[in-house]
Amino acid sequence: MKSEPNEFGIDDLINKSGQTEHWDGVRNYQARNMMRDQMKCGDRVFFYHSNCDEPGIVGIAEVVREGYPDFLAFDPADKHFDPKSKPEQPRWFMVDVKFVKKLTRTLTLKELKQHAELQDLALVRRGNRLSIMPVSEPQWDFILSLE
Repeated sequence: MKSEPNEFGIDDLINKSGQTEHWDGVRNYQARNMMRDQMKCGDRVFFYHSNCDEPGIVGIAEVVREGYPDFLAFDPADKHFDPKSKPEQPRWFMVDVKFVKKLTRTLTLKELKQHAELQDLALVRRGNRLSIMPVSEPQWDFILSLE
């Protein structure tokens, strides 16, 4: 799961009550579908800082609430408001995540791209801009071995 650290970084998650927060504001249908249909309680996710000096994986979180309507889409005062999304027919969904651990170092995108074991990882493929991407179990294990 990618987030810009100046918007919501790993330290922001650590500082939340219960070290838990909803993952809101996703406005891409493919990413929404993954959150709504595939992410399950107990799933671990990499927390990735994007759009910063050193993009990379900085921590691990866990899904603690499965997909539910993104209530910010209903709030006209919120930057994620979508007038086409209604409580009775929501267009956007989110999950809740809980902090698990901060990595001892950032596993940079540049470093991840250097490993043949990760050539099929969506994150390292050119042009991939999704904020949520699948990671296979072998990829997960390999990434953790780099820490």
